[in-house]
Amino acid sequence: MMKKLTLLFACLFTALSTRAQGLENSLYTNGKIYIVVGVIAIIFIGIILYLIRMEKKIKRLEEKVNNESIAG
Repeated sequence: MMKKLTLLFACLFTALSTRAQGLENSLYTNGKIYIVVGVIAIIFIGIILYLIRMEKKIKRLEEKVNNESIAG
């Protein structure tokens, strides 16, 4: 059973890899790879900014809770 599953994943990975290479080549030839890279960069920057913002909010809340526990 495990050998069949491993063989299935190997075949699936090979098929997807071949298809991805074809997609990559077509993106390069059409010049659209820069659009893909740009979109990925924008998403990545958005996630980083969101995490920084959340960290600041959490820090503020922690300080507020600590100040209330010391005062009360």
